[in-house]
Amino acid sequence: MKFCKKYEEYMQKQGKKKLPGVGFKKLKKILKTCRKQSHFHHPASNCPHHCSVCDGTFFPSLLEEMSAVVGFFNHRAQKLLELHLSSGFSKCIIWLKDKLKGNHVALIQEGGDLVTYAIINAIAMRKILKKYDKIHYSKQGQAFKSQVQSKHIEILQSPWLCELMAFHINLRESRVHSSSASTLFEGCCVVLNDGKSSLSCELFDSVKIDFDLTCSICLETLFDPVSLSCGHIFCYMCACKAASVTIVDGLKEASPCQKCPICREGGVYEGAVHLEEVHILLSRSCPEYWEERRKAEKVERVQQTKEHWESQCRLFTGI
Repeated sequence: MKFCKKYEEYMQKQGKKKLPGVGFKKLKKILKTCRKQSHFHHPASNCPHHCSVCDGTFFPSLLEEMSAVVGFFNHRAQKLLELHLSSGFSKCIIWLKDKLKGNHVALIQEGGDLVTYAIINAIAMRKILKKYDKIHYSKQGQAFKSQVQSKHIEILQSPWLCELMAFHINLRESRVHSSSASTLFEGCCVVLNDGKSSLSCELFDSVKIDFDLTCSICLETLFDPVSLSCGHIFCYMCACKAASVTIVDGLKEASPCQKCPICREGGVYEGAVHLEEVHILLSRSCPEYWEERRKAEKVERVQQTKEHWESQCRLFTGI
């Protein structure tokens, strides 16, 4: 079965949920129209590198659709993981609000459905851009993909996808299993190699996702990981140092001029996301390292807190 038909069938099955998606059939029609007009004017050649027929409708439509897909995925994944990590009264409120069953099966199934949704839309985007380049004999499709990544609407770069992968591994050894989710995530694992760790997952249609779990600042396995809005992941304390803020103030107090240590993009700290599931996963996968790091960071946190309050007291007393 061709992917276009497979994708349309998948989206039709999700009809009740009203999920945003890539207008695969509509985009193919735009390219087909472009090819027909090109052959009419230039029978011996394909469409030129810059085409008003394609560029005026194809890329804006695809950009809008991918923004909607990523926004929906991030929102649903965040709510799911908040539900899993919440406790007490707040958890009851979330359960009642979302009308979900209070068991691991519902959580795992929802997580599996979200990852399937992310992957099939990522494949749809990859295939339609490949078709664009094939028709135009150009690399405009690849250039657009880079543009999407720079705008943080590449779904495979989403920190929430990393969190969902860790979430599944954390629940995989539970008494309750979901067969469909287990099949989807059976190739998902933490890889430890020479003290370096990564989160790897092999999914359908030859899609392999790898998240490096090494902090680029301290060059150690992540501890209390946080993902900046640009998608780069660091230890929370390392991110605070890079943003020139204390752990008492937190990353929300970082100046918009502070840049990511890797990509040098500014204003990426305020929207930072704590990767709680990844933190739990690493604490189980590397227990000895995690305990050593916890003790070391505890000392550092106490010292920073002490210095913070001492400076506040000096300001208050005028000394």
